[in-house]
Amino acid sequence: MRIHSPSLPELHAFATAARLGSFSQAAEELSVTQGAISRAIARLEEHLGIALFAREGRRSVLTRAGADYLQAVGPSMATIESATLAVRTRRSPRQLRLSVPPTLFSYWLIPRLPDFSARHPGIGLTFAPYRRDDALTAPDIDAWIRVGQADWPAGITADYLVGRELVPICRPADLQGPQAIRTPADLLARPLLFHTNYPDNWERWFAAAGCPHGPLQPAADFDQVSLLVQAVMAGLGVAVVQRALVEPELAVGRITVAVPHTVTLDRGYHLCVPVHRAPSPALGSLRAWLLAQAAG
Repeated sequence: MRIHSPSLPELHAFATAARLGSFSQAAEELSVTQGAISRAIARLEEHLGIALFAREGRRSVLTRAGADYLQAVGPSMATIESATLAVRTRRSPRQLRLSVPPTLFSYWLIPRLPDFSARHPGIGLTFAPYRRDDALTAPDIDAWIRVGQADWPAGITADYLVGRELVPICRPADLQGPQAIRTPADLLARPLLFHTNYPDNWERWFAAAGCPHGPLQPAADFDQVSLLVQAVMAGLGVAVVQRALVEPELAVGRITVAVPHTVTLDRGYHLCVPVHRAPSPALGSLRAWLLAQAAG
């Protein structure tokens, strides 16, 4: 059977450059040359037949196809990394299997996992495929991270982690010049980008900001936060998103908060565990670490 998947060095170069937004920083983190990163990504793009990055000034930003590919391969890469670490430590690892939504996985959890591995080298993590309609009862999964409010199914205990903070985002250039965004009302003059699964996010944000408006019509809608971010960076409009999912882009200045007014939702990402499961020291360590990461 022909193997269609690319090599791991190519995937690691791609994922690291995507997270850092820089080929040179990716080279430094992976202890290789910038040329090696560029060549690995070029081979991957040739193998896939798509462009994964586009240049924006001195930054390398994911194309829409690149963002989709990162979401698809990120969980599998994390599983391989965790399994390899467990073997190299030559211990009998305590194994945990988790299910995590791809967007939170890519933009919030994966950048933090090296810290967990360093603090708990004896705990091995593997990741189950994400299913939106999962009943949270599969016997081969120890815990789930899911979006929800307070109405979890009977028999499920849930700890809130992140995701309740909703902020409007735009390009840094949108805060400059005579047409700069300064107030909530200024956002109404811009194309509004919607999240397909949460079409009421803009309505909630404007209401909490005390900004009256007429019917809100989406200039475009997307079913993934990563695509919303890409659309904002491309200049298609402004979006309102959960802050926890755009921390990397905010940190490096790819996007910025359009108006410093945060709305707190009643929904967010929770760590979910069936109450009837036997106590697990490994799961207790993971829970404590996740709560500490969320609080920080």
